[in-house]
Amino acid sequence: MSESEFAASAIEKISVARARILDQLGQVIVGQSDVIEELLICLMSRGHCLLEGAPGLAKTLMISTLSKVLELSFSRIQFTPDLMPADITGTEIIEENKSTGSREFRFLQGPLFSHVILADEINRTPPKTQAALLEAMQERTVTVGRVRHELADPFFVLATQNPIEQEGTYPLPEAQQDRFMFKVFVKYPSFDDEFEIARRTTAKQTVKLEPVLTAEELIELQSLVRDVPASDHVIRYAITLVRQTRVGEPGIPDFVTEMLSWGAGPRSVQFLILGGKARALLHGRTHVTTEDIQALAKPVLRHRIVLNYGAESEGVSADDVIDRILQETPAKEDQLTSDARFQKIFAS
Repeated sequence: MSESEFAASAIEKISVARARILDQLGQVIVGQSDVIEELLICLMSRGHCLLEGAPGLAKTLMISTLSKVLELSFSRIQFTPDLMPADITGTEIIEENKSTGSREFRFLQGPLFSHVILADEINRTPPKTQAALLEAMQERTVTVGRVRHELADPFFVLATQNPIEQEGTYPLPEAQQDRFMFKVFVKYPSFDDEFEIARRTTAKQTVKLEPVLTAEELIELQSLVRDVPASDHVIRYAITLVRQTRVGEPGIPDFVTEMLSWGAGPRSVQFLILGGKARALLHGRTHVTTEDIQALAKPVLRHRIVLNYGAESEGVSADDVIDRILQETPAKEDQLTSDARFQKIFAS
């Protein structure tokens, strides 16, 4: 197969999969097109996603519906203050072997051993239990005792949290947040969308969802995303955006030093480029552009940069800082490479 034939085949497969998924989701979810697109990008990139929004915005429904559409095994974990690590990873029990009479350990798998994990209200459980997800999200394994257990493939953690109610919650540590590829804000629906939601949910309705992708087909699509080329300029642009968030590094803007106490790490660059590849395919292209990187800068960076007290007291948000970095960073290669300030960033 030639390069052009491969490109056409990849675009067709992704486009067909996207259309079928959106068609099925549309039977249950009204609006939220931006959120759904970012979820699909995350899935195609083998990432994990954190959804934040007020109660009643269908965060949980969106995730559970997506799992049904993808014909994947699904576990919902309701995170509560009394949840223990073994409740999600699994535990070893002593069991008697009836044939020999001896006792031996047997591992009972927890709900993490599914393809799609809904970590509902993840910030309601203590850090000890939150940390049980770290190995699973990064290594896709769970270690119990001295034995490492492989998790399902594909494996996604899709978590929700409520930004309003803070009593009885445990903010996610930076190391935990860094495992999530995206942090997606779920906003209130428009008037027309809310009208449709009210009309549908207050009348008799029968919805029959049909699975459109198997695990094997999804893994194939994820492999296609990795094959999408990204030019050196796009990679350099992604690195430049991330490095400008790091306080104390040469060449960063003054406003970053004034507003941030901590910046984003190398995983941000990886997720920007991978997400850009998935977004390019979803939009019918086989190459990544700086527009793809710009579109994903907020969901990738907003939970990885830490505002200082001064910025918080003035009502500055992480998205405001990212917007300003995007405005001051030229997307064209000749402008980026000729500016003395960015040359310092490349050299540092």
